[in-house]
Amino acid sequence: MDLSQEIKKSQKRLQALSDQLSDAAVLGDPEKLRTVHEEFIDVQEVVQKGEAYLKTLSHLESAKSALAETDDVELRALAEQEINTLITRLPKLEEEITGLLVPPDPMDKKNIIVEIRAGAGGDESALFAAELLRMYTRYAERHGWNVKLISSSSNDLGGFKEVICVIEGRNAYSRLKYESGVHRVQRVPETEKQGRVHTSTVTVAILPEVEELDVKLDPKDLTIEATTATGHGGQSVNTTYSAVRIVHIPTGLTVHCQEERSQKQNRERAFSILRARLYAYEKEKAHQERKEARREQIGTGDRSEKIRTYNFPQDRLTDHRIKQSYHNIQQKMDGDLDDLIDTLKGAERDQSFAKRVEETEEET
Repeated sequence: MDLSQEIKKSQKRLQALSDQLSDAAVLGDPEKLRTVHEEFIDVQEVVQKGEAYLKTLSHLESAKSALAETDDVELRALAEQEINTLITRLPKLEEEITGLLVPPDPMDKKNIIVEIRAGAGGDESALFAAELLRMYTRYAERHGWNVKLISSSSNDLGGFKEVICVIEGRNAYSRLKYESGVHRVQRVPETEKQGRVHTSTVTVAILPEVEELDVKLDPKDLTIEATTATGHGGQSVNTTYSAVRIVHIPTGLTVHCQEERSQKQNRERAFSILRARLYAYEKEKAHQERKEARREQIGTGDRSEKIRTYNFPQDRLTDHRIKQSYHNIQQKMDGDLDDLIDTLKGAERDQSFAKRVEETEEET
């Protein structure tokens, strides 16, 4: 795919969108106006970056021509200096434009629901689940996001068999969606007296918090009941029916929410979680269908996919999707994940752009 050609397409599209924004039919339809305006802003950014790229290419050609046409030592030195500066600037512009040309995930700006569940490994798995919750909480704090616990099931050692929380913040899903999958930990548990390294797993699901418009729920498909909240071991912690359990009959998905103070709040939160799970359920079905036709490199939805290994004895964290390792695990566990996430985003962007190139070539 020729970037210059893509920029010209974007320029034409921007003009068409500009015309639509002055069309009476669009102006009279608030929803259509919002959609067109949002696309106009996105395409405008592509055009602005694209024009800067084309201008840089033009200056580079001019500088090369000037260098070829003069024997003056000072002029040649100036031309060579400008050529080097422009050549250095081009890769960044190309990367930025490539990123803008890849259609964004409409869910990227959403808040997220984080579901962490202990897998193989018993108590050690539950303890690592608690550490992953802390890792995401610390990451959220670094970005100024809010974290709110929704439900949890703990063990005697302070670990979590299951814990669910909401992270509220701009672009939360964009940054943390790559965390969905199986996280494997290799280390010597505190309860291990002989110093043997154990391997345990924890499953993480990152779900975008979706609106009612995104997922329609038919009341006939739901079973809703109010229950008393329960604490450790299952004992009742109050006598009021403030907790809420919702079952989606067609899929069997069940949500139980008890952390809010009132039944109404728990009901609203339970519906929010159910919508997110149903959205993820449909997305995962589509993901599996695509996977049968083409193996994808970057996973952001398959919960059975082993995505990462935390090897504590060797102080090494390895992300299997990008085949890259990082040292200083404790720093990562303290929420310092931006470099890893940036690499994952870059790999996904390159893959998406390559797919777009392939599709464009097939069309032509």
